[in-house]
Amino acid sequence: MTDTTRREVLGWLAGLGAAAVLAPGRASASVGVTALRGVTLVDSAGTRPNATIVLADNKILAVGSCDLPLPRGSTVLDLPGKFVIPGLWDMHVHGAYMDRITLPLCLVNGVTGIREMWGLPPIYALRERIERGEVLGPRLIVGSTIIDGPHSTLPGALIVATPDEGRQAVRDAKTQGADFVKVYSYLDRATLAAIADECSVQDITFAGHCSDHVALGDASDLGQRTFEHMYGLPLATSTQETHLRQAIADLPLDPANSFAWFRQVLEFERRATLWHSRSKAVQLAKRLRRNGSALCPTMVAMRVYSSPADRFANDPRMRYMPAFYRDFWRDGLKNWAPVTPQEIREQAEFLKRRMEQVAEMHDHGVEILVGTDAGNPYVFSGFSVHDELELLVDAGLSPAAALRAGTRNSAIKPGEAANLVVLDGHPLTNIRNTQRIHTVLTRGRTLGPAERQQMLADVEKAAQEPVPAAAVACC
Repeated sequence: MTDTTRREVLGWLAGLGAAAVLAPGRASASVGVTALRGVTLVDSAGTRPNATIVLADNKILAVGSCDLPLPRGSTVLDLPGKFVIPGLWDMHVHGAYMDRITLPLCLVNGVTGIREMWGLPPIYALRERIERGEVLGPRLIVGSTIIDGPHSTLPGALIVATPDEGRQAVRDAKTQGADFVKVYSYLDRATLAAIADECSVQDITFAGHCSDHVALGDASDLGQRTFEHMYGLPLATSTQETHLRQAIADLPLDPANSFAWFRQVLEFERRATLWHSRSKAVQLAKRLRRNGSALCPTMVAMRVYSSPADRFANDPRMRYMPAFYRDFWRDGLKNWAPVTPQEIREQAEFLKRRMEQVAEMHDHGVEILVGTDAGNPYVFSGFSVHDELELLVDAGLSPAAALRAGTRNSAIKPGEAANLVVLDGHPLTNIRNTQRIHTVLTRGRTLGPAERQQMLADVEKAAQEPVPAAAVACC
């Protein structure tokens, strides 16, 4: 982190169109300038105590020491003892269409960027409304509609049965305004390869589930940018991968109950963790690094699916969820949740081993992304990002590494967007301190304690209003 000089401050003001007028030792600007003074910066560049951050026009104007010269008329927030981190990201979200619930819950929790994993025209429109300033919300990156193969378990997915259909789905996604293509579990190798090739032609990335028909390393070689939910990782790092993949290939599929096939594949993945190979993990990590592929483990969602169905039913954050979510979440767990003592033990151990494998991939240099799968049972927009950070540390990442994952390695420096979170505790001492939010700054707004409390009250009120039960699913 380097100091910004007074000359650079004035240059920035001029670039912002400010009528900078020199006064005795100061400048006066027509744009709104806010300074956070006396804070400790914590970002990808390290830690810096007793700093000043100057913001204007939703940009970081300057970073310097506590005595950095400020333009006359600046709004100064003296925040000694506070810690400032870059805005957080949730890289796996559903439910952005509920803009009165999802968006404010993200912002009050310091989540200033989200990746919506199921794109629909209303969500593309919402993305543009946010960017025009008509709706206050985090930056929104939106995927395509979910593209899957025949016998998909997901109602509403776009089913493609041939490579040509896969290519057309990519072209349609690009035309509709998707930021990336979302792929799912039932795509066969030939169709996934065609999707990958067409993505290259159309200059768009693809991400999503690791196909049950394609090994994770092979999908990475095809160009898949991110892999969600830890799917495929246990198989790819197991000494029994060849045997288990043959078992998957031989597994009969009942079109009337395709979820049974999906669940059996997960059971094969559980067994795969019993024969974990460190050498295979190292080789897989090399492929992922070479291809620029990242893992988005969504541990917080996988923890719910690995637990008894009622474990999280009384979470106090339920008051921020519409009534239809309660029914959807309760019913959605019926096919997933372990029931017998043996199943509960096995699933708890399965989750633990997968989390350890994620930490192992991180140790070998693979990029890890913070994503929650918000919208799924007992996974809450905004709030669950902090749960995911804590789980990453439980898995074996350091608080600093988890925070880098949650902020996408962002640095607090001049020229960057002014998406900042002010904390009451040091996040590198205890990652749970990311939950101790004092103020969020984003899109030129300062959301202090009173503003955030009012936003939560408004969300709670909105959750009580009748709304149509839109399609929500695990993806």
